[in-house]
Amino acid sequence: MLHIVFQEADIAVLQKAIDLDETIGGEVWQIKDDFAVGPLENIYETEGYQARRDWWKSVLEFSPYMAQMDIVNDKMTVHTLLKKLDEEPALDIWIWMGQNQHDVCGYYWLMSQLKDYQGRIYVLYMNNLPFINEKGGIFYPAALHEIQPKEFLKAKKLARHITLSEFEVDPDEWKKLCNENGMVRILEGGKKIVSKEADYYDGDILNAVNAEPQKLNKVLGTIFGKMKIKTGDVFLVWRIRELVSYGKLVAEGEWTKGWKEITIRLAGSPVEVNAITEII
Repeated sequence: MLHIVFQEADIAVLQKAIDLDETIGGEVWQIKDDFAVGPLENIYETEGYQARRDWWKSVLEFSPYMAQMDIVNDKMTVHTLLKKLDEEPALDIWIWMGQNQHDVCGYYWLMSQLKDYQGRIYVLYMNNLPFINEKGGIFYPAALHEIQPKEFLKAKKLARHITLSEFEVDPDEWKKLCNENGMVRILEGGKKIVSKEADYYDGDILNAVNAEPQKLNKVLGTIFGKMKIKTGDVFLVWRIRELVSYGKLVAEGEWTKGWKEITIRLAGSPVEVNAITEII
């Protein structure tokens, strides 16, 4: 079998689980794009795919992850996967999903390309399922990497075929989301994904900023500590830069030197007023 995950942190924990149980032995591949954010219109066509790559380039600018743009090629991953399925008739694919929009959107994008292999594609969705944490308590993980490797041995029992009906319905649901082309997608429960506007997380950002300048990394830490529906730091920084361009935030420092050089504060704060008064 071959395992598919959607977050880098999931790879290590799943590989540790495989070490504990050879019956689920196989390679672990990752779909790297975060399809829960960004444009999706005509995503399977060259024009749409390039539009999405261009958007990611603008979002990743000045970030610590800029170099990763060149190693994300999910189209090639799927091409290689299909070739492998054709060459190895006995190969089964296990798609692992945590209860979050990142994984579910990745699932929709991937499975919509696998209908011809129905009967060989399995899904394991950790949807509202209790697991035991390191302290022995019960919790409901949102992401696979929150689960202990030994707990994956129980999770394997959840493996089931993606049904023919799902191969009919789920791609239509994904096509609807692609046509809506919202910049943000959130999980409302089950596999229900809802499109939102680009400013969906702006409230979380503005609530984490005040009149005093704060290091960008500190602002991100505050946001992640309070926000209920998570997204990536790159998307949040892109929105911070957009809020700066709208005049709602002030950024100080040189973006070209990286995030660690940037401080953020609210526009129109006492600091700004005092500076203007001194000039006058």
